[in-house]
Amino acid sequence: MTTFGRNLLHVLGVTAPWWGLTLVSFLLGYFLTPLCRRLARRFGMVDTPSARRINTVPVPRGGGLAIYLATTLTLLVYILMTGKPVSPLFSNAVLLRMMALGGALVGVGLLDDKFGLPPLVKLAGQVAVALGAFFWCNIGFHTIPLLSGILPALDCFCTVFWIVGAINAFNLIDGLDGLATGLALIAAVGMGGALFFIGYPQATLVYFVFAGSCLAFLRYNFHPASVFLGDTGSMYLGFVLSTLPLFMKSSDSLFVSLGVPMLAMGVPIFDTALAILRRTLRAVLTREEHGADEGNTRVMQADTDHLHHRILRQLVSQRKAAGALYALAAFLVAVGFGGLALRDRAAGLFILAFIVGVYIVVRDMRRIELWDAGRLLNTMAHDRDRASRRRRRMLAIPYYVSVDAALLVLVCLFNVLVLGQRVNAHLLHTGMPLCVVPVFFCLILFRVYATVWSRALISNYVRLVAACFVGTLGGSAAIILFHFPHRDLMAFSMLYFALSSLALSGVRLVRPVLRDLFYALDSGRLAEDPATSRIVVYGAGLRYAMFRRELVRSSLRNRRVIVGLLDDDALLRGLYIGGQRVHGTLVQAKEALKRLRADAVVITCILSPERLAVAKRIFAEAGVAVTVWTCGERPVACGSPTGSEVVDAAAEEPRDVLHPY
Repeated sequence: MTTFGRNLLHVLGVTAPWWGLTLVSFLLGYFLTPLCRRLARRFGMVDTPSARRINTVPVPRGGGLAIYLATTLTLLVYILMTGKPVSPLFSNAVLLRMMALGGALVGVGLLDDKFGLPPLVKLAGQVAVALGAFFWCNIGFHTIPLLSGILPALDCFCTVFWIVGAINAFNLIDGLDGLATGLALIAAVGMGGALFFIGYPQATLVYFVFAGSCLAFLRYNFHPASVFLGDTGSMYLGFVLSTLPLFMKSSDSLFVSLGVPMLAMGVPIFDTALAILRRTLRAVLTREEHGADEGNTRVMQADTDHLHHRILRQLVSQRKAAGALYALAAFLVAVGFGGLALRDRAAGLFILAFIVGVYIVVRDMRRIELWDAGRLLNTMAHDRDRASRRRRRMLAIPYYVSVDAALLVLVCLFNVLVLGQRVNAHLLHTGMPLCVVPVFFCLILFRVYATVWSRALISNYVRLVAACFVGTLGGSAAIILFHFPHRDLMAFSMLYFALSSLALSGVRLVRPVLRDLFYALDSGRLAEDPATSRIVVYGAGLRYAMFRRELVRSSLRNRRVIVGLLDDDALLRGLYIGGQRVHGTLVQAKEALKRLRADAVVITCILSPERLAVAKRIFAEAGVAVTVWTCGERPVACGSPTGSEVVDAAAEEPRDVLHPY
């Protein structure tokens, strides 16, 4: 028998009891789900069709109770029959407490499915359960060896945030038949597989049992669904998958406790993060336009712009949409397994694989979700009125502070790995703050965050580099003062200064490039939208560049896009300026406007009164609106000379036109 065969038999032998319990859980879920469905109908917990609902017929909700009952009863039967611990990571007493907390959360979900609890009341119940898990069951980030020195208050906050976030992530993703259940099944298999992979096969029992109950419920929940999870089930799924990984206490626990779960639950987490961003931005805009009351309610108001809603609108079929998200979740789980396989030999390959995975997600999902959030952010950041200036300051400083913090931490970790040092708890608790905090202090001291970087000069970037230099010197002095062990402080400091300066400057330099890139990517779609005004610009000089810059900042809000250029310099015909083709002079204006299906013309060049009158007459005959742009746009009346004046003036070379380029 081959080595693979022997290993396979060993795996099957070790996990044989688990497969039996998984079968029990599956059978319990299979028979309990119809019972829960009947009870939901009897008590009036039914999802009726509406504008937000995808279902076209009334469907009972609250069926997630079957998952809880199947999982709990199976584990209780195992405890009563064997008397052995369910997992080596925690005692049966702790497991019973977790079951009680899960039951409490299920109770909150049942009340919400029946009566429709206010969002704040439901959130309070979630926080209470998370606090119970932290204090009563003694789980948190302090159980991870690498984070054992974390402050208790910070540990409590992070634990509650993690559990409540996972609960709401599955609650928000539960918008398609079988979606949340299938994602939870994939996540449970992935997390259980990770434990088995690192040498904890006995710890996979809970995941096996939970996966069996999810699989049984999926039989009734997949499209066309005869029962929905409801908040009862979706919140319980997030609770189980967020709390179980926190019991890890091995050297691999950081990645297994956080890395693998975040990858396994990547789709719900991704959707939730974007939903929060989208709703917050919309709330701010609504508050500015309609008052504070409406803006405050929109943050927690449900919408139909979630990831699964948008994919459904593209793929039409619920089965295909759910399958696409299943495939994405499975891919992220595979990336997690790749990280486990390479954790000792080639960590850099895993980091590269993770980056590739994130790139694929962003590349494939940007048109589905990211455009709207980006459009809202662009609108808020670039309006010119007083209120928008307040929004710009509100957004810019936290944006740069958070990005700078992430970059400085990543640069520090990169330097440590490059110089061949080991990442340990002492480095994270002591060494990293000694490097990062002085640079942050100098960035504030040098007034870096008081700079409007969209209009920055070279001197502003020099000040940024100087702040990084002084901060690096301060960090080096702090490392020496606190006697932090380091092999080559000089090389580390030089590399840290160089990379931090490049990273922080690059983030600020790339912003206008990305703005133009997003406009270019979105302009084609905007141009085909009937609600978008198609603009032809007359004059391709410096004023056109200024006008284009202002239009890029507001085009997504005002629904205006440039489709071509006209210029009196015949040598420019056929060339591209600012990404747009010059279609000729004023002589070819009528043909160009008709071909480009233009709705308006913006004059950005300086014209004599006679030449302006000619231009207005030609554009009026073409049936387009005309505006003149200097430092802003103003409409013009399209009255004009008559007869041969028009033809003659248009045909002659304009000697009185002042081109500012």
